[in-house]
Amino acid sequence: MTKPTVSIVGIPMDLGQSRRGVDMGPSAIRYAGIHDRLRGLGYPTEDLGNLEIRERATLPPEGGGLGFLPAVVPAALRMYKVGKDAIAQGRIPLFLGGDHSISAGTIGGVTHQEPAGVLWVDAHGDFNTPETSPSGNIHGMPLAALLGLGSAELVNVGRKGAKLEARDVVLLGVRDLDAAEKLALRDSGINIFTMSDIDDRGIADVARDALDRLRHRKRLHVSLDLDVMDPREAPGVGTPVTGGITYREAHLLMEILAKDDRVGSADVVEVNPILDTKNQTAEMAVELIASLLGKAIL
Repeated sequence: MTKPTVSIVGIPMDLGQSRRGVDMGPSAIRYAGIHDRLRGLGYPTEDLGNLEIRERATLPPEGGGLGFLPAVVPAALRMYKVGKDAIAQGRIPLFLGGDHSISAGTIGGVTHQEPAGVLWVDAHGDFNTPETSPSGNIHGMPLAALLGLGSAELVNVGRKGAKLEARDVVLLGVRDLDAAEKLALRDSGINIFTMSDIDDRGIADVARDALDRLRHRKRLHVSLDLDVMDPREAPGVGTPVTGGITYREAHLLMEILAKDDRVGSADVVEVNPILDTKNQTAEMAVELIASLLGKAIL
């Protein structure tokens, strides 16, 4: 059976957070051999290059945080179109970030044609709004925006209103939430598996439960933030949080998702080469993507 083409697009976005470096993430992942790994699994690949993102130095220095929204929104609209077109063409869009604010555009795009389930694999909830965020950083807001909450400009990227229903989302690996964000997530209806759940039940049980909760959708999108990993294994991320999942747990999670055979698109975000050790985190990202798309031990 011929496998679909994987359309790789880089999104060198660093406007969603205060720490520089994630704009180099797409180059680091390409350098780590993403094309060779996927072709070795039998996938044709195409590289659409990097989407144009405003360079932070060209923006007003006092902008910061929500002040970057006028630059983030048109970029998110370009991401939306790439995702929409790739799904319409029967391809698997693979978005290389960049910070997690990209998902407000990418997930909107891949759900344009029909709804999809989303596995949000992240140490953070990304469920803040301008009213609740202590920092104002946009990379802490995309999941809320996808559910119709927060800045109208971000919520309405591509098409008006929410792009997801709460029942379409599983948040997995979370362990660092702001106070108001925690309350909002409790009330949201989103399926949430914290690191405590993973410690208690094991990653395999949690992964299968997560897939069951998305059984009502025939296609899945995986939004993988590398800070879900323990920073001892993935040092090159902008917002590390101790106590994350291990290298082997991450692979097992991806292998279980691959066997489910519904994954049709993915984001891989927050790789920061400036903070990395010999491109270790980008290389791990490539290995996890390979497992997600079917690499197996036997």
